[in-house]
Amino acid sequence: MSGSKYQPKGRLGRFVHEFEENAIALTLGAMTILTFLNVIRRYVFNASLIWSLEVVLVLFAWLVLFGIAYGFKVTAHLGVDAVTNVMSAKGRRAMGIISAAICLFYAMLLLKGAWDYWAPFADLPRTTGRWFPTGIDWKTRGTSYFETDQIPMPQFLRFLEDWINYGEHYSKMPRTIPYVILPISAALILFRIVQATVRILKGEQESLIVSHEAEDAVEEVAAMNRGA
Repeated sequence: MSGSKYQPKGRLGRFVHEFEENAIALTLGAMTILTFLNVIRRYVFNASLIWSLEVVLVLFAWLVLFGIAYGFKVTAHLGVDAVTNVMSAKGRRAMGIISAAICLFYAMLLLKGAWDYWAPFADLPRTTGRWFPTGIDWKTRGTSYFETDQIPMPQFLRFLEDWINYGEHYSKMPRTIPYVILPISAALILFRIVQATVRILKGEQESLIVSHEAEDAVEEVAAMNRGA
């Protein structure tokens, strides 16, 4: 099951799959448009959108983090399978389960770290515990007043001033908005790894990585050459 061959099952699965692909495409499109407009304004009109570079950096981070979770779903992540290829089917299955367990452990650590980093920016408490959440740290010091450097504050987000900033005015977009992708992407990564682990346990795939993508590409080129 490679990224190009992934086929979601059911109406809901197709909807979510299309939503994710469209979200990635829209993010990439917005980055391209902003960069293009800024180049035109700078070299043609001798002006620039000061905030566009920061927005593009934020969108790029969103694209990468969102894409990591998407890659687990469609088994698009690359890996080295030189050792597992010489194993028996049972050996490959065992290694797949072990690697999935390690990834699950890491994803849970990542989710805790992502939440604890983002929470103060949203005036929310961190969790206690070094490795896994053991409770809620109600003494967390909020940093919801931190703003981005250049991104203007959209008017439709002014309600955040009362929600998390105690009525104080934001002159720029608060950092809680661009940073919210951290817990969201970490949760998605954990969710997708859980899904992939279930597929491994069911025997629907062998590992979390794409299998023999290079070999498949070589075979396709060879078939095209033979046809020519």
